[in-house]
Amino acid sequence: MGVRTDQKAATRERVLEAARDLFNEVGYDETTIRAIAERAGVSVGSVFTTFASKAEVLSHVMDHRLAELYAEFDRVVPFLRGSTADKLCSIFAIHYEYETRRVKLFLAHVAASYNPNNDPGVTPYGRNPRLNQMLLDVLEEGVRKGEVRPDLELQLIVDTLKASYAWNYRMAAAAGGNLPAAQMSAAMDKQIGVIAEGWKPR
Repeated sequence: MGVRTDQKAATRERVLEAARDLFNEVGYDETTIRAIAERAGVSVGSVFTTFASKAEVLSHVMDHRLAELYAEFDRVVPFLRGSTADKLCSIFAIHYEYETRRVKLFLAHVAASYNPNNDPGVTPYGRNPRLNQMLLDVLEEGVRKGEVRPDLELQLIVDTLKASYAWNYRMAAAAGGNLPAAQMSAAMDKQIGVIAEGWKPR
């Protein structure tokens, strides 16, 4: 049983690595389960034994990447300084820097998130609990410091921030995936500035 378990885990890792590269190279729509299987060196049946659909494969690819990203955040976030807006700008700048390394993969994730036929195994964009909590923590600290109005619905602000973050990837899509992270971060900084005007105490 131990050997079979190890083999299954190894197959899963090969499939996820192959899928990650293909999604980033040719996009979500053009990537097929057969192409993933061929790149991974496994049978199509082996892919479907592990994952229910292509969308679920993408979801797991993104979960794996997020685990890497948030391990880095665990080290960085305690050292963020400045105002509430400054901290939020830093958090999103780190996200852009990370995701633009494989921007077509992230665009594939956003596109697949709006597919009405996704199965329950798919985690859509915007449902990341780590990012949600990180942003809430910054805003709650802002309330305690008197920078953010205490009467506001903080989750609504978080949703607005995440929507702005995703919207800026349209620039990367228009540029064929070749857009510096700094350009999207600059746009996000301006958007956070506008949103911050609404949360200022009156």
